[in-house]
Amino acid sequence: MTDSNSSSFFLDFNMFYEELNFSSYNNCEYEVNPDTQACDFLSLPGAAMVAVSTFYAIVFLLAIPGNLVVGLVIGLTKHSLPPSDLYLLHLAVADLLLAVTLPFSAVSVSWGWVFGDAMCKILTILQELSFYSSILFLTCISMDRYIVIVRAMDVRKTNRQLLSWGVCALVWSVGILLSLPGLYYSAFIPLHSNLTVCSELYSTNTADEWRLATRILRHGLGFVIPLAIMLPCYGVTIKRLLLIRGGFQRQRAMRVIVVVVVVFLLCWTPYHITLMTDSFFRTKVIPYRCPARMAVDKALFVTQALGLLHSCVNPILYAFVGEKFRRRLLQIMRKVGFIERASVTRSSRSSMSSEITSAIM
Repeated sequence: MTDSNSSSFFLDFNMFYEELNFSSYNNCEYEVNPDTQACDFLSLPGAAMVAVSTFYAIVFLLAIPGNLVVGLVIGLTKHSLPPSDLYLLHLAVADLLLAVTLPFSAVSVSWGWVFGDAMCKILTILQELSFYSSILFLTCISMDRYIVIVRAMDVRKTNRQLLSWGVCALVWSVGILLSLPGLYYSAFIPLHSNLTVCSELYSTNTADEWRLATRILRHGLGFVIPLAIMLPCYGVTIKRLLLIRGGFQRQRAMRVIVVVVVVFLLCWTPYHITLMTDSFFRTKVIPYRCPARMAVDKALFVTQALGLLHSCVNPILYAFVGEKFRRRLLQIMRKVGFIERASVTRSSRSSMSSEITSAIM
C-alpha cells in the first residue's frame, strides 16, 4: 500500500470513528428516574413567611398571659385541688412550654435557624415534651371523669389526691422520655436551600429505622392510644349523665372538659393525618414523586401551625365556657383591686361536691 493510499485510509477511518462517537453519545436518549431524584427543599413566598411569622407572634402573645392566668386561678384555690383541676393546671404548664418556643419559630421561618445547634435541640425537646404531656394529661382527665361519674363507688376506696400527684409525675417522666429523640435534631443547611434549618438529622445508614421508630411513637403514644382511651371514657360518661335526670346540666365541668378535648383534636388531627402520609412516603409504603412530596411538606407546615395554635386556645375556652373559672377569676381581680368589690350572691357561692364536678371549671 502506497503512502498516499495509507494516508487516505487512516483519514477515512478517523472521520468514521469520530462520526460514530458523536452519534453514539449525542443520539442516545437518557431518561432520569424520578424515583431517585432528590426533591427540592420546601420554600415559601416572602408574603407567606411574613404571615406565618406574624401568626406565631400573635399566638405567643395570647398563650403566655392566658395560660399564666389559668395557672393563677387554679393555683390560688384555697382547698385541695381535685385531680381534674390538677391535670388542667399541668396542661396549662405544658402549653406555656410550647408557647415559649414560638418566637424562635417565628424568626426561623423568615431568616432560617440562627440560634445554633444547642438551642435547636433544647427547643425541639420542649416542643415534644409539651406535645406528649398535653395529650397525656387530657387522657388522664377523661379517665378521672369516668372513674368519678361512672364508678363512683370505687372513688371512695382510693386516695385520689395522692394518686393524682403521682400520675402527674409519671406523665412528665414519660413526656421527657418521649422527647429525647429531639437530641437528633440539628441546625444544618439542606440541599437546594441557602437557609439553615433545625430538623432531624440521622446517620445515613440508620435514618430510615430511626425515623420509623420515632414516627411510630408519635402516632401511637401521641395520638392513637390516647384517643382510643378518651373516646370510650367520654362516651360512657356522657351516656351515664344523660340517664340521670338533670345530670349533664349539673355536671358543668364536663362541658369545659369535652370542649377542651374536641378543640385539641381539631387542632392536632390534621397534623397527624398529614404526618402519617409523610411516614408512608418515607417508608416507601406509598410510592411517591417530588410533586406529591412537596404537597405533603406544605401540608405539614400548615397543619403544624394549626397545632401550635392550641397553646393559646384553652384559656379562651375556660373564659367563655367555664362558669366557675370566670367567677373565681372575678374574685381574684376584686382582691387585687382590678375591679370594684361587689356582693356575691348565695347562688354564686354555692358549689357542688368536688368529687362530682371540677372545683374551678
